[in-house]
Amino acid sequence: MVRVAIVGTGFGGIGTAVRLLQDGVEELVLFERSDDVGGVWRDNTYPGAACDVASHLYSFSFAPTGRWSRRFAPQAEIHSYLRDVARDFGLLPHVRLRTEVLSAAWDGGQWVLELSGGGSHTADVLVAACGQLSRPRLPDVPGLQDFAGTTFHSAEWDHDADLTGRVAVLGTGASAIQFVPEVARTAVAVTVFQRSAPYVLRKPDRAYGTVVRAALDRAPWLLKADRLKVFCTNELRSLGFNTEPRLMKGVDVRFRRYLAQQVPDPVLRDRLTPRDPIGCKRILQSNEWYPALQEPHVELVTDDVVRVVPEGVVSADGRVHEADVLVLGTGFAATELLAPMQVTGRDGRQLTDAWSQGAEAYLGTTVAGFPNLFLLYGPNTNLGHSSILLMLESQIAYVRDAVRLVGDGGALEVRAEVMRAFNDRLQNKLAGTVFAGGCRSWYLDARGRNTQNWPGTTLDFRRRTRRVRLEDHVLVPARPLVDAGS
Repeated sequence: MVRVAIVGTGFGGIGTAVRLLQDGVEELVLFERSDDVGGVWRDNTYPGAACDVASHLYSFSFAPTGRWSRRFAPQAEIHSYLRDVARDFGLLPHVRLRTEVLSAAWDGGQWVLELSGGGSHTADVLVAACGQLSRPRLPDVPGLQDFAGTTFHSAEWDHDADLTGRVAVLGTGASAIQFVPEVARTAVAVTVFQRSAPYVLRKPDRAYGTVVRAALDRAPWLLKADRLKVFCTNELRSLGFNTEPRLMKGVDVRFRRYLAQQVPDPVLRDRLTPRDPIGCKRILQSNEWYPALQEPHVELVTDDVVRVVPEGVVSADGRVHEADVLVLGTGFAATELLAPMQVTGRDGRQLTDAWSQGAEAYLGTTVAGFPNLFLLYGPNTNLGHSSILLMLESQIAYVRDAVRLVGDGGALEVRAEVMRAFNDRLQNKLAGTVFAGGCRSWYLDARGRNTQNWPGTTLDFRRRTRRVRLEDHVLVPARPLVDAGS
């Protein structure tokens, strides 16, 4: 029987495990470095944390639920949902908590994993479901370690920190626009340091009452209808992001109208107006961000941060902004996929060497030279317009087909020329999208290459990953068992 090892227990890892178990793959282990399942939705517990994709689409197609409390679910509910899926589908006996995979090496017939604590594990197939947003990125600011107060990253929220005093926040990204309004409710003063203004649209959020939730729970067709509606609406947005960037003009007009309504002060409004083309960075949603920045005890600083000193943060104009707590809302090392796990493929090739010019894979899932390795939420599978779970479920379908083909002891590897041609076409297509708008974002690696986004629809990705194209791969069949008596 094929043995599968999965690294990570977020949506990718849990979804893959459920589907493989349903296929009869019983020799399955999920490795989780933390003490609970849930991935980023376990880790990101900052105040106000919530999804920006409607809940009915941000859930597995095979595990729908109408019990969400809001149109856009908060963090705790999403984490609870993942825990419920892991329990209800029988995954928990297969999960090894507090076990980090330090390295993985292909020895010619199987993957050998070195684990934290000195243990090891072997598997025929390795699925890396580490995600793109799992490793907090610290800002390169001189003196960061000199701050005398409490410092923490938003993804590692310190719930014991006293937030009633003066709080300084570095960053105005997706996390900051959620936690800053919450922090502003209790802090005596909040200073927000903005490097570049984000595009922030109204969030069409609302609470689901008891009657609505009961109806959705008891009438599955209502849940399916709403999921389909959200899917179709989001899928149409792909046209502006990926096909005809000029269509983003309508979104830009809607943003500027919203900003004008929310921020009457022309000076502040100008400081909150992005200078980048819309869409080249992640478009955010919030109903509380702009009101929070206009509170009398909240200050927006747009001068560059020069350094951190024991008493606070120094901006380029020479001012020292005193603070008791420093919160780093500076995002994640999204382009450093799989790090810090060391992965060694065929002929001793390191994945870091294979990706020395930027991470890439075939369909974001397989890499030439690394047999039986499958990536979930791998290179160029991120979206600007819809739910990443649609991409994950497509990749999971691909992994299921690959595991079936591999069987017990076989090896599947994408052809190098196929992967090269695929990524050349992908990068050429990306050049015509809003993501190539000339701005710096977490979509780009240090060389300015977009290693994150899929320049198409989720339907197109699903079509491409529906099955493994054998002509694109080298398949070494499983060796037949030799009769001991022969």
